[in-house]
Amino acid sequence: MSGFKIIRGGKVFSGGGFVRADVIIDGGAITEVTSAPVEVEGSECIDASGMYVVPGGIDIHIHGGGGHEFIEGTEEAWRAAVRAHAFYGTTSLLPTLPACPVETIRKGISICEKLVSEPDSPVLGLHLEGPYLNPAKVGAIIPEYVTPPVKEDYESLLDSTSVIRRWDAAPELPGMEEFGRCLARHGVLASIAHTVAEYPQVKRAFDAGFTHATHFYNAMTSVHNVREYKHEGTVESVYAIPEMTVEVIADGKHVPPLILKLIWMVKGADRTALVTDALGCSAGASTFIFDPRVVIHDGVCKLSDHSALAGSIATMDRLIKTVTEAGVPFADAVRMSSETPARILHVEGRKGGISQGKDADIVLYDADISLRLVMQAGRIIRNEL
Repeated sequence: MSGFKIIRGGKVFSGGGFVRADVIIDGGAITEVTSAPVEVEGSECIDASGMYVVPGGIDIHIHGGGGHEFIEGTEEAWRAAVRAHAFYGTTSLLPTLPACPVETIRKGISICEKLVSEPDSPVLGLHLEGPYLNPAKVGAIIPEYVTPPVKEDYESLLDSTSVIRRWDAAPELPGMEEFGRCLARHGVLASIAHTVAEYPQVKRAFDAGFTHATHFYNAMTSVHNVREYKHEGTVESVYAIPEMTVEVIADGKHVPPLILKLIWMVKGADRTALVTDALGCSAGASTFIFDPRVVIHDGVCKLSDHSALAGSIATMDRLIKTVTEAGVPFADAVRMSSETPARILHVEGRKGGISQGKDADIVLYDADISLRLVMQAGRIIRNEL
């Protein structure tokens, strides 16, 4: 237990805006948010004067960090990546495996099951990005691992564990509707990804259970010509289904600032999640040790021939600052980093907000939107107050 703490005098995120209040924490949970003066004997007081007190970030698409990748398949690599991102405000996350062999997925499942079972774990489950992707839109995914759906494989994996929380696939591939319905039966978020699907295919996938779009605008088509006629792309198709949620890599590189603002204007903060899609790059590195094709250039990961982006080196605090600089209100940026991903993953009962009974996953930003404190389950991980 972390003991009693009081975060005092800050502007607390509540109801989509900010109120002046104190946050009372007992161990790993929030016990009260109040504007009335409160004293708890023996409590640790954190002076949040001039600070924004907001929920910790929830990253639902992240491959690694701190020089380690989840696909390494070791517990040490997983813990190192989780720690690296916690320092920058990600207090919960969904570790992501890209397209890879089934045996690699099983190894990831085993590690994930262990970490998820630990008290106050920041790991919410496992995210599989593929391998059922369109070869024409693999981007930086290793193409040798991309396959059409294999029913025996996905049924076996889904039946073996409850830690798979999300699975991404291209909706135009054969068998996708059956796959989507299978994911829905297992309570797994189905997301469209690495795709050239147009509206009929996206709508059929949505009706089969695909309710989310992976790294929106990246590895998918937008409006384009087929000979002399315009065709809607995946982007417009997702816009045309209001219920679909999206995620965006808001590092300022994967999507231009104007498009970040457009996504917010059309989808809104309640259907847009911020993700890093971060790779496991060490600070100051220029190459990516787990894939020799990938280089780090201009603040982003790319294939060395510059034919495609390959993930980010972003952190949650950078995402929030980038979208606010693009013209999104800070309160909505906070929602997109916490409240919305919590709801997408159906963990909003304990994550994504600052209210009584929720986990004490709390971060503090100053007036310049610079991260000053990180608390995960009541434990202070970073303090620069």
